[in-house]
Parts: sequence; structure tokens; C-alpha cells
Amino acid sequence: MDCLLFRHGIAVEREDWDGQEAERPLTRKGAEKARDAAVGLRRLDIAPTHVLSSPLTRALETAKLVGELFRLADVKVCDELLPDAPPDKLFPLLASLPEDACVICVGHEPHLGSHAVRSSRPRAFSQKGGGLLHPF
Repeated sequence: MDCLLFRHGIAVEREDWDGQEAERPLTRKGAEKARDAAVGLRRLDIAPTHVLSSPLTRALETAKLVGELFRLADVKVCDELLPDAPPDKLFPLLASLPEDACVICVGHEPHLGSHAVRSSRPRAFSQKGGGLLHPF
């Protein structure tokens, strides 16, 4: 299995947002950059079979953009990708997927970075709206 850790796109700044933190959305520029990063993945012939997302709005918006671009019907919302979730909680979820799966996990820093450190053989990494691909 390949697992791509994909950080959500640029969100509205906390000080500019009056709503709940969990509902803070992507900016227009953040959505564009996340989509551009997904287009780049497609150019690399990455063919995801699953998209998993943190339930926070900014991650879910990013995941839906990625899912649409790759014509994947569903985005699975997973508490294992919340920013305060223990990074090792993601491993059993990934292990439950088919061996030939290519999974994009959309989440947050520092959670994704902690997961990357615990995983083996990373091949790439980027910033907001970018990702890390590794075999699992």
C-alpha cells in the first residue's frame, strides 16, 4: 500500500475567523494551491483508491478537492486524522485497507509530521497543500 500524507490547504487566519476553530475554511488561494498540488500528483501518475480526511472543515475541503480531481466518489472522515489524535492511531486504519490501495490522508501539522517520523521509507514532503508519499 502507498499512503500519501497531504496537509490541508491554507485556511483563513485564526484572528480573522469568528466561528468555531473546527469550522475554519480554506481561503480561495488555499483551495487553488491544494488543487494545484493534487494536479501535480496526477502528473506523477499517483492513482489514489481512497481519500481519508480529518473532520475539520479545512481538511475536509482539501480532501473533497483531491477526491473530485481523482474522480473518487467518497471521502472517509476519520478522527484518527484530527490534529490532537495520537499519530499511531492511524496505523490500524491503514492496515485495514487492501494491500494494493493508494490512500491519501488529509490532515494537519504537526500530526502528519509525527506520523511521517513513525513511518518508514518516506519519498517526498511538502508544505501546506502538499504531501508525503510512503509505502506502508
